[in-house]
Order: sequence, then structure tokens, then C-alpha cells
Amino acid sequence: MKIRIGYGLGAVPSLYPSAKNDLGGLGGVVDDLDRLGFDSLWFPERINAAQLDPIVAMAYVAGRSERLKFGPAVSVIPGRNPVLMAKMLASLDVVSGGRCLPAFGLGIANTAEHQAFMVDRTDRGPWLNEALPLMRRLWTEDVVDHVGERFSFTGARVLPKPIQSPFEVWLGGQAPSELRRTGRLADGWLASFATPMSVATGIEVIENAAADAGRAMDRGHIGVLIPYVPSGSTLPTAAVERVAARQPDAKPEDIIATSHQALADMVDAFIDVGASKFVLLPFAEPADWHAELEQLAPILDKQT
Repeated sequence: MKIRIGYGLGAVPSLYPSAKNDLGGLGGVVDDLDRLGFDSLWFPERINAAQLDPIVAMAYVAGRSERLKFGPAVSVIPGRNPVLMAKMLASLDVVSGGRCLPAFGLGIANTAEHQAFMVDRTDRGPWLNEALPLMRRLWTEDVVDHVGERFSFTGARVLPKPIQSPFEVWLGGQAPSELRRTGRLADGWLASFATPMSVATGIEVIENAAADAGRAMDRGHIGVLIPYVPSGSTLPTAAVERVAARQPDAKPEDIIATSHQALADMVDAFIDVGASKFVLLPFAEPADWHAELEQLAPILDKQT
């Protein structure tokens, strides 16, 4: 399996505009990631956090970088028009020369986020179940007619088509229903706030669901988003609380790497259970982004 290591940027206000036409340090981070050989750059979606919209951020990366791939980690589909979403992602793939990596999910369990998308939590799964196959059709078929419970279109089309063929879609999530959906519908899985044991268990559920649906999941398409504490930073209280909420049986250090060495060890542990794609997500802002990324460069030696 090919090992690929990317980077994630969430709520890091210091990188975003502080004045008109000032992009702060974001451009420098993109340049360093491209130069050092990181595989990709990912943007989590949080409506109510101090971070860029993933589509806008990915468009910036497409124009700024030459080889860096990019994706949302993950983009919330319930509440969005699937035709317009398919159009935006296909356009990003075209302008970047085939570097867009679609990854979808249901969104975090947060009332404010739910209100922004105006879709009840109980309807999010069914919405994604209908939207994802429809988007795949829009990326491959000339004209699409669709009549469903949430969407009805006659003569819908998306042009230009994505450069990548197939235009592979990954799904996030760890609940059993989300894992089964990944096996039925997706090309890959991006786990987050996970342990090696939970990833190993998740792979088994996904592969069984894929087999039941008459398909197979490529073992090279198992990814993990690994939160970590940058050099010179301490573990934020919010991070500890988030681990307690999502993985109550785990210790914070089981989920969040508290040093660069611990991060490298976590990557190895996930490789051992079958993962091969990684997104390193800083859980605090480093004092010096350039130095931080340079210090992470040895982990890229794991890429094959």
C-alpha cells in the first residue's frame, strides 16, 4: 500500500485575513506543505468556528500550489443541493488539474451547526444516502433524471466533468451506521478521533458491508485524521473534553499525539492495522508555522 501523509487546518485565525487583501500566513503554509512533499491539505467544516469555508479554502490551494492535493475533512452534505455541490467539486478538480479529494460526512453533533444546515439529525443519513449516488451520476453521465424523496431533477447536468475518473469519494464517521454506509457507497474511509483498535474494527465492518452490497473496499483507501499538539504547545482543555465526548473509554493521549515522536508512533500503529492515508491536524497554533512543518518533515519519510 502507498503511504500518504497530508495536513489539516481548522480554526487557526492567525493564518487568515487580518486586513483587506492580506492572507496572513496561509500562503506560506501552503508553500511549505507543497515544497516539503506533504501529499495533501485538508479543511474541516465548521460553520460556527473561526475558519474558512472548505470550498473557498480549496480554491485558494488550487491556485496557490502546483502539486498539493486538497480536500474537506469532511464536507457536510445534508442540507446542500447535490447538483450545485457536484458542480463546485468538479470545477475544483478541473482548475487544479485533478487534485480535488471529495470527503463527505453528516456533520458534528452540535446544535448550532445543525441549525445552519437546517436538516434534522435523523434525516442526515437518508439525505446522504440519496445525494451521494446522485452526485456520482452527475460526474459521469451526460444528462441525469432523478426522482427521489428529497430531490427531483429532469435534464440535470454537470459540465465540465472532473478530470479524475473515477472521481473517488471518501466518507467520515465511526458509528456503525456510518461505517456500513461507507462500505455500501464510498471509495474510502477517513476516520477521526480514533484508536488503532477502533480503526481495525471499523475496517472489518466496512468490508463486510461492502461484500453484502456486492462490492469491495480498496485496502489502500483507509485514512485517519490524527490530531496532535504542535511543538512548544500544551494540550488544550477543549481537546480533552472532545476526546471525552467522542471516545469516553480512551485517554486523551490515546487519540491526540502530544509530541512529534508520539505522532510518528501513532502513524506506525495505524499502518499496522491497515491504514495508509493520514491527515495531521494541529490542535493548537504553533509559534512558528515554518519551523513546525520543517520539524514534521521526517514523518514524511514514511511515504512510499
